[in-house]
Amino acid sequence: MEQFRPALMMTRSLFQGFALALIAVATLVSVLFSGLALAGVLPWLELPLAINGVTLENGGAYAQAAMTLLLLSLCFFLPTNQRVMRLEAAHHSFSLRMEDIARAYAIVHSDDRKGLFQAPSEFDAVKERIVHLRDHPDLGSLEPDILEVAAQMSRISQDLAQSFSDERVDRAHGFLLQRQQEIETFQERLDHAKALHTDIRQWANRLDLDEAVAKSQLDRLIEDLEEILPEIKFADSETPVANVQEDDVIRLPRLAAE
Repeated sequence: MEQFRPALMMTRSLFQGFALALIAVATLVSVLFSGLALAGVLPWLELPLAINGVTLENGGAYAQAAMTLLLLSLCFFLPTNQRVMRLEAAHHSFSLRMEDIARAYAIVHSDDRKGLFQAPSEFDAVKERIVHLRDHPDLGSLEPDILEVAAQMSRISQDLAQSFSDERVDRAHGFLLQRQQEIETFQERLDHAKALHTDIRQWANRLDLDEAVAKSQLDRLIEDLEEILPEIKFADSETPVANVQEDDVIRLPRLAAE
């Protein structure tokens, strides 16, 4: 739809101009005929007009005079409408010129970021850019003043183009990409270390639990032995030595506590 907008606006302007010209010509003819009829040179229009069955005499003259007054009234709006049309045409032309300038500037600024222009002086730099824009296949139909404005804008923003040249932008992108990869590698190592820490912690907890269970069993065994040993000693002291045979003696292992 955007590509047909200029043609539609041009068609509308043509029809508006034709309508204004038609109103002006109709007004001129109507005033001329009414003036000649008023002077008696030409007859008035004759129309059979009637209101509620009553025939209105000289109805054609009244209709002709009313039409002439209406056309004259419309003529007072013609200058205003013409000014509006001129403003619209100027605005449309300005919009087109600005779009063309922006398009040309985008192209020359992109080439400037690539380091295509090397002229040292300002005059030579602008001239070099104008020649480049004139030879560009997409900008050959533009007016020279548009190309000149775009070239001057590019010359003014040359420092900006050098600061954000394609080489520097690519280098910055590469640096950021490398940093991103390093962060991802570090995150993977950190996740692996967290997993190892969790496994070691769980293993240590299991060892502590097994050690506590074994110690509890050992303490229980010692308590049982401490309860049994006094009874065995007491029984040995009441049995006569003479009646005790060597084979009847049960030799117990010596405890470290004794």
